[in-house]
Formats: sequence, structure tokens, C-alpha cells
Amino acid sequence: MEAHHHHHHHAPARYDRAFAIGISLNLAFVIAEAIYGARAHSLALTADAGHNLGDVLGLGLAWVGTMLAARRPTTRRTYGLRRFSILAALGNAGFLLIAVGAIAVEAVHRISNPGPVATNTVMVVALIGICINVGTALGFMRGRHADLNIRGAFLHMMGDAAASAGVVVAALGIAWTGWTLIDPIVSLALVALITAGSWGLLRDSLNLALDAVPAGIDTEEVTAYLGSLPGVRDVHDVHIWGLSTTHAALTAHLVVPDGGNTDALIGTACRHLHDHFGIEHATVQIEQRHLAHDCALGGAA
Repeated sequence: MEAHHHHHHHAPARYDRAFAIGISLNLAFVIAEAIYGARAHSLALTADAGHNLGDVLGLGLAWVGTMLAARRPTTRRTYGLRRFSILAALGNAGFLLIAVGAIAVEAVHRISNPGPVATNTVMVVALIGICINVGTALGFMRGRHADLNIRGAFLHMMGDAAASAGVVVAALGIAWTGWTLIDPIVSLALVALITAGSWGLLRDSLNLALDAVPAGIDTEEVTAYLGSLPGVRDVHDVHIWGLSTTHAALTAHLVVPDGGNTDALIGTACRHLHDHFGIEHATVQIEQRHLAHDCALGGAA
């Protein structure tokens, strides 16, 4: 005998107002930062503008992702449009890597051909950036523990505040020492910071696009938990993948020879999978014996 059960949880809370305010303020600041960076001949300020632009795009993509995740599935798109967030993350990572490449080339050029920097302008603009980024991050503080998407937005904004603080330090260093090489050196440091974050974003989004197990979920731990459930004698064909950048799904076969209250078993399993492993959508098949026609894809046993 076989039984198929699934457990599905609703989309996370929306943060439309926080996204709207954060994107508007940061986009306006990016434009101002780029303009004043060019006028002040500060590559560090321009590099920080590029960093902030990437995170504005990240905020926009996260917002679009939350809106698309709320759309109901259709007969053609049975999971809805949640995977858009994965494709958007791939595009965002590619854009950032191209942008930091251009900044790095200019920074190397500035090292051999340094120029004057308007330090007062740089400091004022960067200090404004710190205030905007911290204020934006506060809008996501409440949901940062419950939603990985919101946590990412929070951390991005706090990271921007730290980058702006680095620009302030560079401007102070130039003002005190007159050593203009500090500007391109700090720019290269920001390039390294952005590249590290972008590379991680590219790796994680590519893994999700290829249906890899989402980061933070251990397949062996999940399989061991399912095998520890009362009456379960075997677990096989376990598959875990990302429906989006914030939602994970699972399918598994549980062998329960003695039958029993399978509804209660599945209910307990799905609640635990959601609460302790962050798996939003679990589909479990109950078998009274290990069937010979296993899934062709294999999977954890």
C-alpha cells in the first residue's frame, strides 16, 4: 500500500513599504554618490556607488521575488513563479562581477596616475550613505530571523554601511597624510569585498538553478530524522531542491511495514521539516515495503 501526502506553508510576510522606501532612498543616493564621486575625483566613492547600485538591484529583485511568490500556481506553472528569484540572482551576480572588473581596471590606472581628491565632499556623501543604509536595514530588522530573503536584504544594507564607513576612513587618511594613493587602494579593497559577495551569490544561485540542495540544509540530517520516526524502517529516494531563493522542497519515500496512523506520522514529519530544516513544501510517500521500482534519479537512502 502506498499513500502520498504533502504539507505546504504559506508565503512569508511582505515588506512592501520597507522595500519601497529602501529602494527609493538608495537609488537616489547611488545617483548622487556617482555624481559627487566623479566631481571629487574619488574612485573609492564611485566604487561604493557601484556597490550600492548592486544592492539596490538586489533589493528590487528580492521585492519582485516576494510579489511573484504570492501569485497562485497555474495548471502550466504548478509551482508559480518562485524560481524567478533564482534567475534574477544569477543576473545580479553577473552584473556585479562585470561592474567590479571595470572599477578594478580604473583603480590600477589611478595607482600609476594618482590625482587630487576632494576629501570633504567624499566624507559628507559617505556619511549620508551610512545613515541611509542603516535606516534601510532597520526596516528589515524585524523579519531577519524568520525569512532568509529579508535577512539577506538586512545584511546587504549593513554591508553597504560598512563600505561607506571605509570610504570615510579613506577620505580622512588622504586629508591627514595627503597620500592620494589611499583612494585607489581602498577602491581595490571594496572591489575585493564586492567580488567575494558576488561570487558567493553566483555560486549559490547557480546551485539552486541546477536543483542542488539549498545551503543550510543537510541531506544526511534530514534523512536521519525521517528514519527516526516511529514505525519507519527505511528511507529512500530523498530529493531536496530550491523552489526559489527562499523556499525549499522535498520528496521522500518512507517504508512503514506496520502501517498505523500515517496521517499523524506525515503531519509530524512535515511540521518538523519546516520548523527545523526550513523545508516549506514536503511530499512524502508511505510504502509498506521497499518497492523494486525505485526512482530513476536515485537519491539519498
